[in-house]
Amino acid sequence: MATLNDGTPLPGKLFVVEGIDGSGKSTQLDLLRKWLISSGYCVAFSQWNSSPMVRNTIKRGKKKQLLTPTTFSLIHAVDFAQRLQQQIVPALKAGAIVLADRYIYTAFARDVARGVDPQWVRDVYSFAVKPTVALYFRVPLEESLRRIISGRPKLKYYEAGLDLGLSDDAYEGYRIFQGRILREYERLVEEFGLSVIDASLPIVTQQEIVREIIRPHLQGVLKAELNPWRHVLASEQLSGRYLDSLAHEEVEQ
Repeated sequence: MATLNDGTPLPGKLFVVEGIDGSGKSTQLDLLRKWLISSGYCVAFSQWNSSPMVRNTIKRGKKKQLLTPTTFSLIHAVDFAQRLQQQIVPALKAGAIVLADRYIYTAFARDVARGVDPQWVRDVYSFAVKPTVALYFRVPLEESLRRIISGRPKLKYYEAGLDLGLSDDAYEGYRIFQGRILREYERLVEEFGLSVIDASLPIVTQQEIVREIIRPHLQGVLKAELNPWRHVLASEQLSGRYLDSLAHEEVEQ
């Protein structure tokens, strides 16, 4: 179960995914979300660095290259705190499932890779809810680089770690920076008991493993009331806005 930082259990479930860029974690989380929704579960979603409270601040800071490692860490902590209070905890208290694309472990890996003190970062996020399951998608560094670089014509300043002075070349700086993050993630596996998924396996195989890990935690989770059409779609493992709209139109006719 998910628990507050004081140990109080929450009726909902919090499933989070972690991994370096190019690990495929977001793809797997999206597949998991669709499966859970098609099975009738109430699902909420939260994404790292998505709070409107800090979006403009981060955008301006990046544009003018004003962000230090500590500033970066604190801004992301504010983002997390706002989403935790406004999105994550209310949904968990209602008994729903919350899916988080990146969680506190992203800060523990990225901030420390930027030189921030590990214990300080952990203290900053000490208010966080303990997740039900934290999935770490482990991928070799070279494979993640191949996936990212092949799809991005140009790397951004902070993304490439150029603010750290690791290299004058953006791609070499990115490789060094991601290597640092990868090493931190590997330390987190044992410290926080992250469930490791081999992200080099086929997508379908990974999703089967993900569902096998998640399935035992679904008992007693809040479900949405299904209309007859949703029963039919769910039985065929079908979901999506288009199908939902068709079902809605048929019911109204």
